[in-house]
Amino acid sequence: MNVLFVCNQGQNRSRTAAEFFKDRFNTKSVGIYSTNPVTEKQLEWADTIIVMEDHQRTEIGKRFPKQYLKKRILSLGISDVYYYNQPELIELLKTKIDTLFEPLIE
Repeated sequence: MNVLFVCNQGQNRSRTAAEFFKDRFNTKSVGIYSTNPVTEKQLEWADTIIVMEDHQRTEIGKRFPKQYLKKRILSLGISDVYYYNQPELIELLKTKIDTLFEPLIE
């Protein structure tokens, strides 16, 4: 499964998630407001898009309405208060992703 992780800058939360889950999914990370923001091609690649906060889902919908309607976009509700590979962030990501994907595994 191709999973695109999205946060504000693509440096801390989404990058940590993409690296942590790369053995479980095909992953990429990107930022909404980074110098290289999310593209239509990245959205097309993804089977599932996981945003860290709801406002990122809204922004994807504004910028890419066609892809927004076609894609499964999930929000983890993780605030921008963590740094890259912070142990608390990794634990939170693991818990939330396991909860989201548990029904798909069984």
